[in-house]
Amino acid sequence: MTDTLQLNEHNKEEYPPMHTTELEASSIVIYTTADNQISLEVKMNGDTVWLTQGQMAELFGRDRTVIGRHIKSIFQEGELKPEEVCANFAHTTRHGSLKGKSQTRTIVYYNLDVIISVGYRVKSLRGTQFRQWANRILREYLVKGFVVNEKLKLDRYQELKSMVHILGNTIKRQDMLTSDQTKGLLAVVTDYVYALDILDKYDYQQLSIEATTQGERFHATYENAMQAIQSLKTKFGDSDLFAHEKDQSFRSSIATIYQTFDGKELYPSIEEKAAMLLYLVTKNHSFNDGNKRIAAMLFLWFMENNGILYRANGEKRIADNTLVALTLMIAESRTEEKDIIKKVIVNLINQRN
Repeated sequence: MTDTLQLNEHNKEEYPPMHTTELEASSIVIYTTADNQISLEVKMNGDTVWLTQGQMAELFGRDRTVIGRHIKSIFQEGELKPEEVCANFAHTTRHGSLKGKSQTRTIVYYNLDVIISVGYRVKSLRGTQFRQWANRILREYLVKGFVVNEKLKLDRYQELKSMVHILGNTIKRQDMLTSDQTKGLLAVVTDYVYALDILDKYDYQQLSIEATTQGERFHATYENAMQAIQSLKTKFGDSDLFAHEKDQSFRSSIATIYQTFDGKELYPSIEEKAAMLLYLVTKNHSFNDGNKRIAAMLFLWFMENNGILYRANGEKRIADNTLVALTLMIAESRTEEKDIIKKVIVNLINQRN
């Protein structure tokens, strides 16, 4: 391992080194002028590009002292703030006279804002060309960076999900753990991972209808649905407006969940029918008052009568606050979002939840 000597290389024309910030490793991109006369190693860091005074002098074909004076004027006139556009980059090289040692120089770099401003002041066509090149390169790097970050987030999410599932299985197999609270906490964590999985599939448009219940024990009709609604009406003071039909659309909502095409049901599972019942009653506004409450009640009513409202352990498949959130989401949704909303609802009440 070599020893490193710290050297501080600040040319007296650099302005002002005390206001710079430290930046770590960066990417290097080669910029070549249109006439192929100049080639520069351009640093990329912090969503911008960086050059030294010496590189700007070479780019613009001006003496370095001229560049330094322009930079000083830019800061003194308040056009830019040095603490926002200057940065120190460490540059390590082999020591020239001490064998086996290296030396680190701290060099001041200036970002694209400074480079553009200096280019205007020296009236350099190369300044415009460099700005166009830098903007193109930055866009490419931002897109690539987004793709990489999304992959990293997905990888970490998968690791987290696997870890929690492993933890869950391990705890469940330990006979020593008899605390209901501990097992309850574990259930919350594993349920949370399931919710994350749904959100992840939603983000990547991969939600599908799966793990649903086929066949039905109960068939909803306009008549038995209205009977259920009347029992709810008494809880809200028998208001004349509550559950008062405005038109025939409620009959249509009930009929739609059993709709067929070419001899096949459009919503073949109980979960899909329940999801569409919630959606249609909420969106159709068939009643003068209470549409969302009626929709939520009928959703639970339909699930319970078909034996899918509760899990094997007696817990509801869908929490009350989740149902409230879903109903409000449906009410605010656009018509073209119907299919994805149906898939979300089904995934929240299917046999895997």
